[in-house]
Amino acid sequence: MSEQKIDSRLWSTKARNLSPYVPGEQSEHDNLCKLNTNENPFPPSPKVGEAVTAVLAHQADELRLYPAPESDDLRAALAQLHGLDINQVFVGNGSDEVLALVFASFFLKERPVLAPDISYSFYPVYAQTFGVELLQIALEADFSIDPDAYRQPCSGIIIANPNAPTGLLLSLSDIRKLASEHSNSVIVIDEAYIDFAYTDEGGSDTAVSAVSLINEFDNILVTQTFSKSRSLAGLRVGMAFGNVSLIEALTRMKNSFNSYPLDKLAQAGATASVLDTAYFEQTLQQVIALRDSLTAQLTALDYKVLPSHANFIFARPKDGNASEIARVLREQGIMVRHFDRPRTQEYLRITVGTAAQHERLISALKALQTQDDAVTN
Repeated sequence: MSEQKIDSRLWSTKARNLSPYVPGEQSEHDNLCKLNTNENPFPPSPKVGEAVTAVLAHQADELRLYPAPESDDLRAALAQLHGLDINQVFVGNGSDEVLALVFASFFLKERPVLAPDISYSFYPVYAQTFGVELLQIALEADFSIDPDAYRQPCSGIIIANPNAPTGLLLSLSDIRKLASEHSNSVIVIDEAYIDFAYTDEGGSDTAVSAVSLINEFDNILVTQTFSKSRSLAGLRVGMAFGNVSLIEALTRMKNSFNSYPLDKLAQAGATASVLDTAYFEQTLQQVIALRDSLTAQLTALDYKVLPSHANFIFARPKDGNASEIARVLREQGIMVRHFDRPRTQEYLRITVGTAAQHERLISALKALQTQDDAVTN
């Protein structure tokens, strides 16, 4: 079939003017080493497959019926996990849908929403889609967030924590400060990678999630996802935790767009994942260990590596030639993410993969360095 020309005459002005989010490349290269989209290198809990299979085997006839509109079993499991009431939990079709509902529910106001200038690149897309003014606050020279820079009128604040693509972590004390100074604005903490985070003082068992603050502050909303730490990017499940009033606003907005966002299979699989805490902790520690190992290997190659609290690493090669390195790696079937923008163009974001994937990546980087040294000499 011949390629047809896109005709936008019948589009709305909104659709014509949008600049959609561009996800990481999904290549079909043979023998692909995929380290560009922050997927978990380990499979989900076996109990997820068992739960989904059980639905298909024993309740397939029920697929003709609508799923539970509020995903009560999943919300109850999440509430128990975090010591919350079920009415403090919201779930949606991936955290991207949840975040879209956040923009529509809380940021459609006269004042701008504040966000870091280097962060999840979907935030400007949401703002444009919903007609929200987004004011981006510059990160510090070391890519850290200065809470004092947010001391200005706003309709809300949204911060990815750990931040993407830097992997740096904002402390709970700084989040408390933001919530206290903006008591009439919603503070959204986007915790897609929080399960991989820990404080320098306490180690991996120390809680760093802002979920621990929502009973203290009625204006903190925390979003999370099953895509990263629970290896369920293909199932599309996201959630939010907050004061019952914030959750009610999200529910009202959801039911104005799509009152059945999670299908029966997603609800069953996600619930099974939450209940299998042993498997979750096991794979979590494996990813953290692999992250630390990859950091050490890159550092040995003279890469500047930011201290990551996520399942990816943000690293600058010695000569800052990140774009060229990403291109050469891609030709070898090794995918990493390069953001060709000011302040990030000299860095690569590398997903934590398996030990075998890391070996392939490091071998390719060493070969590149050997070639560069030969040309220089």
